[in-house]
Amino acid sequence: MRVGGQSETGRLLSVAVKRAADAFGSEAEIDRQWRDLRYTARPDLGAATAEYQRFLGLLGTAGVEVLYLPRDETVGLDSLYARDASIVCDAGVILCNMGKPQRRTEPAAQEAALRRAGVSIRGRITGDGRLEGGDVCWIDGRTVAVGRGYRTNEAGIRQLRDLLAGSVDEVIVVALPHWHGPEDVFHLMSIVSPIDRDLFLVYAPLLPVPFREALLARGIGLVEVPTPEFETLGCNVLAIAGREVLMVGGNPVTRARLEQAGVTVHEFPGREICLKGGGGPTCLTRPLAREAK
Repeated sequence: MRVGGQSETGRLLSVAVKRAADAFGSEAEIDRQWRDLRYTARPDLGAATAEYQRFLGLLGTAGVEVLYLPRDETVGLDSLYARDASIVCDAGVILCNMGKPQRRTEPAAQEAALRRAGVSIRGRITGDGRLEGGDVCWIDGRTVAVGRGYRTNEAGIRQLRDLLAGSVDEVIVVALPHWHGPEDVFHLMSIVSPIDRDLFLVYAPLLPVPFREALLARGIGLVEVPTPEFETLGCNVLAIAGREVLMVGGNPVTRARLEQAGVTVHEFPGREICLKGGGGPTCLTRPLAREAK
């Protein structure tokens, strides 16, 4: 399977995903895990499965090739959010080392599935390094931003720089705010979603000033998410092509602002698979290949 495309906005060609039924497993597994993982409410397995089928339908309509990560007893509910366990660069997949202790087994499980599919592995974050895919955002083909927060530490960022040597010209380290503390679901891509090479969706109140200035200096326009819709994952959208995105329904102001900027928006219901676990469509997918942008 082809891997590469150092972009968040080039046309999406292939992704790895974990279906809700395979991540959640059973009602007993949901009962055992959801509180410890700090979900806001208990997911309903049947409703989650139906929501996920709607999400997959949008990927299928877009012509995206989908690699399904299998059911794996070593991982839990959070494996639904496939982005976080790995990063993709033109040289292959970089396996993460999760900052959330309950997710430490996910990179190895994802690696096994990727290797079976013939996906090239570039390397991994090891030792005291911590890095999660939700903290890594390609700004352009030679520039990557990395959030330094509770899920990603300095040792992890140093290792990432080494693994990306020769593939990038600049690594922008973005100091993330404390926000709701170390137990919260918070990544760099909680507050920024690339829409096109020159357009990003952001939640301005939490966007660090140096990072905001860096985006503007590159000629990137910013569409701002209103505070009530930040809480309903309005800032977490997945570009399936430049100025074409998938987003969770129920964020009408954000949708209107995107459409005013010339963006085509496709919505799906995400109460069970997104809102309760704090992960939107970006989190649900590990893009494996995009057209160069």
